[in-house]
Amino acid sequence: MSRIRGMRGHLASSIAVTCAAALALPLTLSSDAAATPSAAERRTTGNSTPGGTTPGSTQSLPLTPLTPSTPPSSSPSSSPSSPSPGDRTVPPPALAPAQGLARRDVRHFSLVGVVWDDPDSELHGRVQVRTRATGTLKWSAWQDVDTHNHEHAADPDTAERASGRVRGATAPLWVGDSDGVEVRVQGEADGRAGADGRALTAEPLPKGLHVELVDPGAEPPPQGPELNAPPPGVLTAESAAAASAVNAELAPIGATEIPALSRKETRADLLATRGEETDATVTTGTATGAGGTADTVAANANQRAKPYIGARPRIVTRRGWGADEGLRESNFSYTKTVKAVFVHHSASGNNYRCAQAPSVIRSIYRYHVKSSGWRDIGYNFLVDKCGNIYEGRAGGVAKPVMGAHTLGFNSKSMGIAVLGSFGTANPPAASVKAVAKLTAWKLGLYGANPRGKTYLKSGGGNLYRKGKNVRLNVISGHRDGFATACPGGRLYAKLGKARATSARYQGR
Repeated sequence: MSRIRGMRGHLASSIAVTCAAALALPLTLSSDAAATPSAAERRTTGNSTPGGTTPGSTQSLPLTPLTPSTPPSSSPSSSPSSPSPGDRTVPPPALAPAQGLARRDVRHFSLVGVVWDDPDSELHGRVQVRTRATGTLKWSAWQDVDTHNHEHAADPDTAERASGRVRGATAPLWVGDSDGVEVRVQGEADGRAGADGRALTAEPLPKGLHVELVDPGAEPPPQGPELNAPPPGVLTAESAAAASAVNAELAPIGATEIPALSRKETRADLLATRGEETDATVTTGTATGAGGTADTVAANANQRAKPYIGARPRIVTRRGWGADEGLRESNFSYTKTVKAVFVHHSASGNNYRCAQAPSVIRSIYRYHVKSSGWRDIGYNFLVDKCGNIYEGRAGGVAKPVMGAHTLGFNSKSMGIAVLGSFGTANPPAASVKAVAKLTAWKLGLYGANPRGKTYLKSGGGNLYRKGKNVRLNVISGHRDGFATACPGGRLYAKLGKARATSARYQGR
């Protein structure tokens, strides 16, 4: 009897341990979901050239529900650099629903994001990814992906928004050259408890969740200013020439950069564009007209001849960063003028080198067009951590190109994205200075004062109703037009300095 009682005690103890362990199990994909993806799952978009090279591609993999399962057991063959069971644990089923993608090998990629079917649905929860560096066994720690990205979009009621191609999307995250990925998406609990004691989520996860793995492709080879021999499959003569021709007054067709000008040269260039004369010719002659004198004519002419405008900065063109002009829509879209600038951060992380910035931009471009369904990259300009300025949406750097950067306020404005995430990290001084230089020039083309205020009519958003005239800083942060964390608290805090510096560059 004592042996039987001992066995019963041992059995009860074992059952208790087993139950406790079951409650603590991590969420992982079911065996079916964790299997190697089918050809349909591994939908890839790209432009393969006749030579077999790929200038860029996107792998789109569906996410599936996460279920409780036994954590991976350690074995002698396990690599020390492989994920530990504790590192792979996600929140318990009390915070369901959850979806994800089991750790797997994939083709090379450098940027990751998550998309879903309905652009009007928001993802209330947390998205995390971990990746494996190409050719190694080293996996990264879990990284958060910014889920609040719907405010970076075309305005309501525009053709771009109503195209039927637009999807909901997180911000893209730059992870560097990788060949392995794992994803988890956790719904947000609202604090209430269900009948079974588990926390309830405020809203279900959006339908059609996919992880997008973007390969920016190889860097374009160095090329001269002429467009006689575009790389096969990357640029067509027609689309590349169109993208370049809109900057023809600033640089030769096919140029990889628009050169910087001095302030004097910039003024002369602006006056020539306006058809006005320069200082040397407008102050001579005798005044005519009602009550005019030579002095007043000279003063008025001198005011015209010295507009408030900063020196044109060096700008890397779309050709310079290797844009595949076959991705975007062929035509350009313009607004009437540029009255304001909205500053953003790309929320793509700070783990990139300046030499990689063109690759980061190509990845964002592809993510905006192929994954999110936009007509082109959303921003008008981008700035890297070294202060380099890049042409964004096609249509001409000096022209009022309609962007898709600040939902509700894309009309009569432009958007500048500083590459990086600046919620807790300080933006580099070179980036803030570049924003000041760019705005001093571009706002000067349209007679706007960087330290001034202006009015824009809202196209609709979560801060201002459609049709409301809103008074804004000429240089505003994204959060001034929409309730969002963008451009990050640290970058937003630098906008006052950017305004003052930009005005000084204009000569104010």
